[in-house]
Amino acid sequence: MGEFWDDVEAHLVRYGGSFSPAIIERAEGSYVFDSDGRAILDFTSGQMSAILGHSHPDIVATVRESIGHLDHLFSGMLSRPVVDLARRLAEVTPPPLAKSLLLTTGAEANEAALKMAKLSTGGYEIVSFSQSWHGMTSGAASATYSAGRKGYGPGAPGNFAIPAPNPYRSRWGDDWQGELDTAFDLIDRQSTGSLAACLVEPILSSGGIIDPPPGYLNRLKDKCDERGMLLVLDEAQTGVGRTGLMFAFERDGVVPDILTLSKTIGAGLPLAAVVTSAEIEERCHERGYLFFTTHVADPLPAAVGITVLDVIARDGLVARADELGQYLYKGLLELQEKHACIGDVRGRGLLRGIELVTDRETKTPAEALGRRVTDECLVLGLHLNIVQLRGMGGVIRIAPPLTVSPDELDLGIAILDQALATAAVIDSRR
Repeated sequence: MGEFWDDVEAHLVRYGGSFSPAIIERAEGSYVFDSDGRAILDFTSGQMSAILGHSHPDIVATVRESIGHLDHLFSGMLSRPVVDLARRLAEVTPPPLAKSLLLTTGAEANEAALKMAKLSTGGYEIVSFSQSWHGMTSGAASATYSAGRKGYGPGAPGNFAIPAPNPYRSRWGDDWQGELDTAFDLIDRQSTGSLAACLVEPILSSGGIIDPPPGYLNRLKDKCDERGMLLVLDEAQTGVGRTGLMFAFERDGVVPDILTLSKTIGAGLPLAAVVTSAEIEERCHERGYLFFTTHVADPLPAAVGITVLDVIARDGLVARADELGQYLYKGLLELQEKHACIGDVRGRGLLRGIELVTDRETKTPAEALGRRVTDECLVLGLHLNIVQLRGMGGVIRIAPPLTVSPDELDLGIAILDQALATAAVIDSRR
């Protein structure tokens, strides 16, 4: 055990925060198992990706079959799984979305989408939410405002932030339309006249599970259309059923000009997609669109994506996410009644968040409490993720797989209940 952590210290780059103190040996269903054989209930679905749970038998079978006869090809070659997945994505997305580019990560998909938007419109300016997370590569990082901007020099020119529409902490009260109007008035004043796209998440996850009010995306789409911009929706975490709809944007009846998918479409394996209209694809092609990568259109992950869509449809997991999401929400509201430190419960389907505060009336952020709660949860056998951004309390993200059982949800809520109580006792002694 000590040798393992010595090797960690000696040989691993620390790429973001501290490592979990557990050594994970295997994972199955809703659980990961550490080197002591302890089962840890995983309410993060890996990195919010294992939407079918860990080591789902259908995914395992697909990988075993594919790796034996068709894994990776020259990027200019095509295979049936790639074309089949592109067709399936066209079938599950609304018109005019019809054409897909298959890649590996969410950041890569957002890079490809931004280049597509810039080439299609002739502009270069990008608008994103102030608490966004779109990836750590150059263009995606320049549109990311929740973390990672300091110390690296200037981002790509022409990137602007607008306020994230946070109903719990809005300075505008219920007047989200006034907030959005003011935001775009400022954008218009700063723009050089080269607006290309608005890249946003339908629910900001790393930003603290911020769910824009109904109608917000509709008005945002209007703002884009008025300026000749494209609306690019990043559904890395919300896509493929997690919110109780196949895609989160369906709640508002909005269709993006470009949709990016990752995380959930690969159920934990490296697969991402950019989905757009035939018109935008044609315009980009005519202008020489280039996004040629080593693993573009790889057959093995494409086969996995097809299996994900098959299982989602076969097992009715979209409706199940809605049903179990309501069950989870009810349990979290009951926790809120017991624990005064829970200021807000929010989210949709099986993507939920609770924001911790020291005072519900003033909404004073409980910045240290969230870390203590998540640490205690891990000790008790539950893995959660905490979002801690300036001006917010600790927001605990809850995103179990769509295959989670009601009993597992009950167990997770019970552990969280105990951890909140323990953390409150620790606070009272300080």
